[in-house]
Amino acid sequence: MKVPMPEPVASSRSLLEGSELRALFLSLTCVLAGFGVLMVHSASITSYPTEFEQIYLARHLRFLAIGVIGATIAALMPARFWYRQAWWLLAVTVVLLIVVLIPGVGREVNGARSWIRIGSFTMQPSELAKITLPLVLVRMLRERRESLQRWIGGTVPFALPIALVAGLVIAEPDLGTTMLLFGSAGLALFFGGWPLRNFFIGIVSCAAGAGWLMTTRTYRIRRLTDFVSIWSDFEHSEAWQVKQSLIAMGSGGLSGTGIGRGVQKMSFLPESNTDFVFAVAGEELGLLGTLGLIALWWGILWTGLRLFRHFRRDCFATVAAMTLLTAMIGQAFLNAAVVTSLIPTTGITHPLVSYGGSSLVVSVVSLGVIISLSRADRDQDAVVLE
Repeated sequence: MKVPMPEPVASSRSLLEGSELRALFLSLTCVLAGFGVLMVHSASITSYPTEFEQIYLARHLRFLAIGVIGATIAALMPARFWYRQAWWLLAVTVVLLIVVLIPGVGREVNGARSWIRIGSFTMQPSELAKITLPLVLVRMLRERRESLQRWIGGTVPFALPIALVAGLVIAEPDLGTTMLLFGSAGLALFFGGWPLRNFFIGIVSCAAGAGWLMTTRTYRIRRLTDFVSIWSDFEHSEAWQVKQSLIAMGSGGLSGTGIGRGVQKMSFLPESNTDFVFAVAGEELGLLGTLGLIALWWGILWTGLRLFRHFRRDCFATVAAMTLLTAMIGQAFLNAAVVTSLIPTTGITHPLVSYGGSSLVVSVVSLGVIISLSRADRDQDAVVLE
């Protein structure tokens, strides 16, 4: 007589595999965050030793601790929380984006009013939109599934929250973050099954808007001309930052100069611990170090996607998690592309590696949201987009 395998055994095995994958996912992200701490401290060292490198390290660790606390809270939330509260979370983000534009309230740095100071803590509301905007779009895909094929009903409602958030961010102005928000919004719509014809309309509109924005600021035009000149006439190019970045990457060779022994960060390479920390890694760890960092990101992507292998591809948990994870990794590769002069300079940081406040906190919290979504009950919490 054939005895069927009891169901609890299969469920336990599946649960065990999920726990192991989450542990591996968290381990890889912890390694990446630890690498970021090391590189921020090294990149903060200048030609004149001062206490600033210790100050940068202490601040980075403080922001990392805040992010870990926020990620822990986010991971403990039920998956359905992100679906039900998506609109409220976006509303809070929009209010903060409006507040930051108020003179005397928003803090202006390098010509952009993007920060709000709360006591000793400074936050950048546009970073929150990297989480809240995709969550709202994924929820809308479920709620408006029947109208997606309509020309107006399937485009205008989705364009409104994107235009609202992007418009407030570009008013700061922050073109780099705006581009990332458009990218994450596009990923959410693509993974959620938005008709391809709508992407054509969106891409044409974004291209026209980007072209117009590039001509409204002199420094944006100069970034394009500097990008062209760095490849056509490196020696006489005025793109100082990118030149020093490429020199740092080239001088690192195969194995690098060693941690803390880089030269370009010593008053030669601006923003060495933020936007161009990847160049410091290239100089001090060489090609092997940068390839190792890229491999680590691919490992995080593979492990993160495996967390949802038993979920339906069109459920809220899967689409939202894939969007958050892919957008974060895409930002990392865009940063590497800027450092290696494959694309013009955009002011994009390297998630979990660059020194930063809101960017670091939001990146870590995004990982917590992904863990929360991976713990969804597929029968109850993983809302299906149909």
